[in-house]
Amino acid sequence: MRLIEKVWFTQHQAKWLLVPLLLPLSALFYMLTACRRLLFNLGIKESISVDAPVIVVGNIGVGGNGKTPVVIYLIEMTRKLGLKPGVISRGYGGQAPYYPYLLNDEATPDIVGDEPVLIYKRCQVPVAVGSDRIASAQLLITQGCDVIISDDGLQHYRLERALEFIIIDGKRLFGNGLLLPSGPLREGLWRLNTCDLVIFNGNPELKSLEKLTENLSVAHSTMHLKAKTVHNLFTGEIVSLQDFVEKYPKINAVAGIGDPQRFFNTLLNEKLSLTTTKAFVDHHSFCLDDFSQFNDNIPLLMTEKDAVKCQGFAKEYWWFLPVETHFLEKGRNSLVQLLTKTLVSKTRE
Repeated sequence: MRLIEKVWFTQHQAKWLLVPLLLPLSALFYMLTACRRLLFNLGIKESISVDAPVIVVGNIGVGGNGKTPVVIYLIEMTRKLGLKPGVISRGYGGQAPYYPYLLNDEATPDIVGDEPVLIYKRCQVPVAVGSDRIASAQLLITQGCDVIISDDGLQHYRLERALEFIIIDGKRLFGNGLLLPSGPLREGLWRLNTCDLVIFNGNPELKSLEKLTENLSVAHSTMHLKAKTVHNLFTGEIVSLQDFVEKYPKINAVAGIGDPQRFFNTLLNEKLSLTTTKAFVDHHSFCLDDFSQFNDNIPLLMTEKDAVKCQGFAKEYWWFLPVETHFLEKGRNSLVQLLTKTLVSKTRE
């Protein structure tokens, strides 16, 4: 974990020095973002609608909160409703030759970013990347998409949206509760009450949940990420997680996501013994040298997002763990009703 993240999310002693130094910048950040929102609220800056309803899956803080698994879940749900979803993304870390860029089978993370490649490979839906999300959405509409799912983009107010879902890490929540850069927040907690659904990724502590939900005026639900299978990067072999645990009780693990420890804890919870772990920053661009410390005789396990960047130089003992989003029946039914009420009626207009 980087020092600034320790300041945001833990009681690291450096916070007593860094936070006071960064607070003036947070005040400036607040004024700039507040002015920008005001321009949109007053109509001086225009929010533009496209010819398909848009679902934004975002968060009010930085780092991985579980947005991409929710995007994948929504792709599956909208398909079941008879819709043709497409996904737009900023394409963080990619350097495409032009924008908006429509993914194809040859698209790689260095061109379009890791998460768009993951979504495209897993779901086989049209995916477009670019900073201009309106142009990306319009490109997908020409591909036959009748609902657009935006992976992040909550603060991209220029794009009009039909639904907003805010994802919250149930463990880290909002860190120290301060705005960037002295804290991890892009917008204040007030923003939660302006969306359509707040989704907690994992169960927050009961006291924290009660404090949060008593101030929420919108619906909220809790999801969990579960793994069922393990995939080999080199051979393509797929085995059940239970069989993998029985065959390989000791493994090494790497993670280059927003909260690597969450991944390591998942492995421990599945009764895997971790010999060596190595955490990287989110969206880390992997190379073979990153794995030099690992013993080739011990299986190496990584996240699906990391795997899309390691496919080209994978070894036969490298595996990745895809996860799926699960809601309790009540939460799932509420989500289906919300999607049905909002999207199906709009696509028939």
